[in-house]
Amino acid sequence: MSLLSLALSLVFLVLSFLAPNTLTAFLGLGALGVAAFARLEPRVRTLNLALLTLAFTLFLRNSGNTLGLIGLVGILVALTTLPRIPRWIRVVLGLAILLLSVPIAGFANTFIFELGIQIGIFAAMSLGLNVVVGMAGLLDLGYAAFFAVGAYTWAIFGSPQAGKFLQGNFPLPGEYMYLFMFIAVVTTAITGLLIGLPALRLRGDYLAIVTLGLGEVVRILANNLDHPINITNGPQGITPVGRPPIDWFRSLMGALGVRLDETTDYQLFFYLLVLVMIGLVVLANVNLANSRFGRAWVAIREDEIAAQAMGIPLLPTKLIAFMTGAAFSGVMGVIYGAQRTFVSPESFTLLASITILAMVILGGMGSIPGAILGAAALTILNLDILKTFSEFVRTSLPWIPSQVDPAKYERLVFGLILVLMMIYRPQGLIPEARHRAELEEEA
Repeated sequence: MSLLSLALSLVFLVLSFLAPNTLTAFLGLGALGVAAFARLEPRVRTLNLALLTLAFTLFLRNSGNTLGLIGLVGILVALTTLPRIPRWIRVVLGLAILLLSVPIAGFANTFIFELGIQIGIFAAMSLGLNVVVGMAGLLDLGYAAFFAVGAYTWAIFGSPQAGKFLQGNFPLPGEYMYLFMFIAVVTTAITGLLIGLPALRLRGDYLAIVTLGLGEVVRILANNLDHPINITNGPQGITPVGRPPIDWFRSLMGALGVRLDETTDYQLFFYLLVLVMIGLVVLANVNLANSRFGRAWVAIREDEIAAQAMGIPLLPTKLIAFMTGAAFSGVMGVIYGAQRTFVSPESFTLLASITILAMVILGGMGSIPGAILGAAALTILNLDILKTFSEFVRTSLPWIPSQVDPAKYERLVFGLILVLMMIYRPQGLIPEARHRAELEEEA
């Protein structure tokens, strides 16, 4: 089996250079499956993962096919979950994928950068919702409201919109985006406090319904606050939203030998900025999980009555979880608005909240790597796989009616994924250690 896995990896490496096509990508995914699930010695498995990292990087560079990105995500999952891989190997290969492989592929196909940025934004928001749902056990169906508050916090002042109702020089310079990332943390935390005070006195289905309604209230406010004072510009949205100047970034990349142009400079900048934010959010999540607040959240999730009997104040502890998750979402809203240069209420619908919740459930509630994997899987499915399949259907099967367009059935696909997960793997793709132990005890 060791020879077979090495042979598959080497064949894929050669074909990635000579014939980078869809069949080659499926061969690489098969080789990754063998390397991950076959019984291999740790050294052989590590060598396989290193070869596959190089092969998928070459494949993406030569073809731009996003199936290669799925392979790199799979390698990151393997590095996170497989045992007996040295820590330094995990760190080196992980950094190589994030800092070398994806940027190299992004220069060949800028859509890779866009996909990576969207994965990062949703991963950070999934980690925020993971605090609320996964750690504290509070079902929040209005999480996109905090994303909207963060996005509008910068969009209003980083565009000419603020000049319509305030005196001053607007838009603010792009450098202020960094300041507004901190301001968004405060504004969304306060919003979480205001929403949480009435909502968190409830539990279960009642809490879900109230948070759903309050989340829709925020979206409707953004949709209607264009009169009598035009604050949000209503359904037309706000554009152009300012971006920070990155001359220093271009100079830094030039010193490193990386040539940037107008199509890749901001893409690479926002990709690296999102990576930094994910690192900070993961660090905050790990510290929170190991803190007294994290233990209190888990106690409330498992049994509220027992937690209260042990002296844990329910409402303040729940509010801290709610405000923490809101702050993570708000800061990513600022980045989202600056990266897109456009903010409108249509980006913050109920479907957006359900999508982020589906990411947490798919990856595993309470699991930090699970939340990131769930965000990557559903973002790639939504932005790439469904749309690519739709293009294939339209071009290769023109006799099929336009109503049968896979991209139009996003909600159906997400629903099926959740149903199948609840039936066959309710603990998620990468379950939390506590959930895994409970399921092993039940088995």
